[in-house]
Amino acid sequence: MHLLPTFRGLVGEDPHKQWKEFHVVCFGIRPQGITEKHVKLKTFPFSLTDQAKGWLYFLPSGCITTWNDVKMQFLEKYFPASRATKIRKEISGIRQFAGESLFEY
Repeated sequence: MHLLPTFRGLVGEDPHKQWKEFHVVCFGIRPQGITEKHVKLKTFPFSLTDQAKGWLYFLPSGCITTWNDVKMQFLEKYFPASRATKIRKEISGIRQFAGESLFEY
């Protein structure tokens, strides 16, 4: 368990980085005959601390029964679709000003 990356749920933490690191560790520790999804589902709570652990513990009972449920709930909490949409709009709104060099742009 000491190999698991930790996620605290703080502003500025990257939930996608946590997700990727968690996947790599779980893939490496998976016992033969046990599915990777089962390992992830059982070990995920141990990768959370502080606010993130509180978030998980206060989810309604029964709302997480599969690994896909965990993924959807986690990403919706820490990287909601509205945030992704906002970032896409900001990126697509970037324009080079008249007289601005490519380097300055």
